Amino acid sequence: LFSEYLTVYFTFLLISLEGLYFSDGRRKVDYVLVFHQRRHSSIRCPVGTSVSQDRLSIVSNGNFPQSVSSDAVAGRGGGMPGEEAANAGEVFMELGFAGGSEPTEPADHEMRLIRQEFEANLLEAGLEIERDKEVKESGFGSSMSTIWRKLNQPFQPKVPHQDHERTKFLSHCFSRDKLHLYNITSKDTFFDNATRGRIVYEILRRTVCVRTCQTIGISTLIAKGVYDAAFPLHDVSVLHEEWARYSAFYKYQPIDLVRKYFGEKIGLYFAWLGVYTQLLIPASIVGIIVFGYGVATVDTDIPSLEMCDERLNFTMCPLCDGACDFWQLSTACGTARASHLFDNPATVFFAIFMSLWAVLFLEHWKRRQISLSFSWDLTGIEEDEEHPRPRYETILLQKRQRKQKKKKNKKKNETAIDKLTWKDRLPGYFINVSSILFMFGLTFSAVFGVIVYRITVSALMAMSPDPETKSNVRVTVTATAVIINLVVILILDEIYGAVAVWLTELEIPKTETNFEERLILKAFLLKFMNAYAPIFYVAFFKGRFAGRPGNYVYVFNDYRMEECAPGGCLIELCIQLSIIMLGKQLIQNNIFEIGIPKLKKLVRALKDKGSAETEKEEERPPQQWNLDHALAAFEGLTPEYMEMIIQFGFVSLFVASFPLAPLFALLNNVIEIRLDAKKFVTELRRPVAIRAKDIGIWYNILSGMGKFSVIINAFVISFTSDFIPRLVYQYTYSQTGTMHGFIDYTLSYFNVSNFKPGTAPQNSGDITVCRYKDYREPPWSPDAYQFSKQYWCVLAARLAFVILFQNLVMFLSLVVAWVIPDVPKTIMEQLKREKKLLVDVFLREEKEKFQLIQRPTQAGDGGGGPRARCRAASFSQFTRKNPSTLPRNENENSRHTAV
Repeated sequence: LFSEYLTVYFTFLLISLEGLYFSDGRRKVDYVLVFHQRRHSSIRCPVGTSVSQDRLSIVSNGNFPQSVSSDAVAGRGGGMPGEEAANAGEVFMELGFAGGSEPTEPADHEMRLIRQEFEANLLEAGLEIERDKEVKESGFGSSMSTIWRKLNQPFQPKVPHQDHERTKFLSHCFSRDKLHLYNITSKDTFFDNATRGRIVYEILRRTVCVRTCQTIGISTLIAKGVYDAAFPLHDVSVLHEEWARYSAFYKYQPIDLVRKYFGEKIGLYFAWLGVYTQLLIPASIVGIIVFGYGVATVDTDIPSLEMCDERLNFTMCPLCDGACDFWQLSTACGTARASHLFDNPATVFFAIFMSLWAVLFLEHWKRRQISLSFSWDLTGIEEDEEHPRPRYETILLQKRQRKQKKKKNKKKNETAIDKLTWKDRLPGYFINVSSILFMFGLTFSAVFGVIVYRITVSALMAMSPDPETKSNVRVTVTATAVIINLVVILILDEIYGAVAVWLTELEIPKTETNFEERLILKAFLLKFMNAYAPIFYVAFFKGRFAGRPGNYVYVFNDYRMEECAPGGCLIELCIQLSIIMLGKQLIQNNIFEIGIPKLKKLVRALKDKGSAETEKEEERPPQQWNLDHALAAFEGLTPEYMEMIIQFGFVSLFVASFPLAPLFALLNNVIEIRLDAKKFVTELRRPVAIRAKDIGIWYNILSGMGKFSVIINAFVISFTSDFIPRLVYQYTYSQTGTMHGFIDYTLSYFNVSNFKPGTAPQNSGDITVCRYKDYREPPWSPDAYQFSKQYWCVLAARLAFVILFQNLVMFLSLVVAWVIPDVPKTIMEQLKREKKLLVDVFLREEKEKFQLIQRPTQAGDGGGGPRARCRAASFSQFTRKNPSTLPRNENENSRHTAV
């Protein structure tokens, strides 16, 4: 006996042979359904005792089942002999009640009736069901078994990876009418695991339950609490050894095995991630070369040498009012030299290269995607009809009930409500718009708060009597502000992800596809603004509205707007981008992905251990369904794609300021592939295999970001870097045609007597004129402190460069997209040949049928036995090599429906 009340998890099968087969050890388990049940006592009873009326089921389509009546499922007659159950493909087990049925709560009783009806309908649909023995396992035994399996894993034999590139089998959509055309050696291995699971899920999804008001599908029953979970079982020994290990980082991904195990949708994600990571290699090499060029030329860069030359004696205006003194430009020598590492002529080439790289990446992915679609038999598939989501069904049912109450006393019959209209979604749309605007304001407020922090801390540190503190103002403020930005981004990122799901639910999307697309758009919009708002500020707004000496712009009437460093804003943009990018990759993409699932698993383990009762009897080893049910549920690919899309933005949008971004992205992705693989294999329940021809809306987002990156990089080079001012000076104002005198050209003069009262330094000494970075007329000019002709000349050159850069890159992108065909030539030829072969096969089939009809029957002949059915067509295939060289004993489980 256990405690008075005990919550027991039941499943729909007795798992033997490592938990992947029915109790007979032959029929393969394809799907597991789990539910709760409360009971008063828990006594173990042998399998052969009387059968309870509560019968649970697991589904499998491994064999062609014999017809089983729903009466047997309902348990009429008090039981079912074991022999008959075996013949019917079912095994019924006693629940373990002490002496018959115990009284249950009304809600539990209703759930039990719903399950009985649902399982009866599953049997009528052709599935085979079996329930698991009730065995409660202790936490210590399960933990020891898990540890032993992990220790024993390296000694398990490895299944050799099969090469599918040499042979493409002629395939066609499966049809029962043409069974004789397919090369079926075994009904159990004809469909791969992903296809089997998808077939079972489709039956579960379409089965109707009348007791719940015509509810369709297992997802609705899970939402109503009838079942707790439904999932296929894991069987990942090969994938774990060859794919989901960090030590396999240098290997190619077994994409075909991933697809066969998880389905096409997840297979396409990992294929896309592999292509993206692969193409980051040339981008990283070019980025290293550009950075190396900056390192090699830093000692010969004339503007940097002029800034570091103390003999030129550039006296700069104070950085703050009153407390700050005049300072020498040579003290910013380190900033100038560091800025040259990223702001040099090679940066322009790298920006053009990365814009073309983004186009090349998308074109290469399209070709790879079409190749996978051909080899995975996805070229001719149609989109499956989707059933409404449970929430949509519930709200529609509530609307019908309200309508029936209103029209109850009316005699006129009205048409039934079959869908929700825009009026039903209007409150959700209003909340969506207002919430998104609010979160935009929250993001901008966070950025403004960091700006205020930088301004106030800079002013406070400048008033410090410690000279060392004064000298490190800019470095300290920049580093701490970027860290604060990173923390805020990480926090808001998690909040925005949860809010996006909530807002999408308010819109009441009808299908899962609609829900996913709307969720992606909202999450991308919010996370894009959150991640890039601080970077956009530094790139395009910082220092633009600071004013000039004697006429500065103030915040809260006391603090001056911040200015860029003497070496320009590009070095600060580089610092901001690098810290945010590396911080997100290290903390959010890696630590969160590893730590949070581990923490959730630990919490579940502690919770289960605290609620479990100690048993004196010997426990059986943990079954596969126990291990899988303890894993976290799969919540979709949106988080995985989203983190890579944000990283793609760091690599492409502002790459002109940080050429090493592709290198850090490459290093992260090498780990990310194995991290995601390990998470899918060991931390998450196996998801339902979903067929998909492409990556969906993510391709449109990537394409849009690629085009947007051209504009952003053009403005970064023009307005953030000193590339255009240097060109204008060298070819327009330089007397020698060199960069000598460039620093003096970029600095304007200010008469210290024009300071406003209370803003001048306390110890001005003999200084009468100071310099500041801008293009303005000197104080002795009739138009003192107005923008000079040089300013308008540089501005015109900057705008002209933006137009030229954008049109040049767009033209080259169109050329690249035109030169590289979307469909590889070999695939086009194979598609034509496959179509011709299919036509030939079906023509021969019809011809032989016609001949069989025309041939006179020989019913009167007694010499011969019954004539065997003529096989209309033999197995056909085409290869890139000689078919005679192919192995004859190829594993049938590794290929698709073959004609």
